[in-house]
Amino acid sequence: MRGLSALALLALLGACGARTDLRPQPGKELPTAPYGAEEPKTASELLEPEVQAQPERSIELRTRSEERDLDPFDLPPED
Repeated sequence: MRGLSALALLALLGACGARTDLRPQPGKELPTAPYGAEEPKTASELLEPEVQAQPERSIELRTRSEERDLDPFDLPPED
């Protein structure tokens, strides 16, 4: 029991790391600037997803149950 609590304490301590600005690893550089851009993107800009990777919803979600309209193509299976 004592070992389990010590393991849990170590796991909690390992989860609270320091948060600092992101930098490339030693000896490596950030990618070059995209075509047409004057400056290369920073590390935080590279981590932001593009619009195509995370699109916004353009429709309203249904908030309550509604009866479906009759669908003329909703036919029973053939025998």
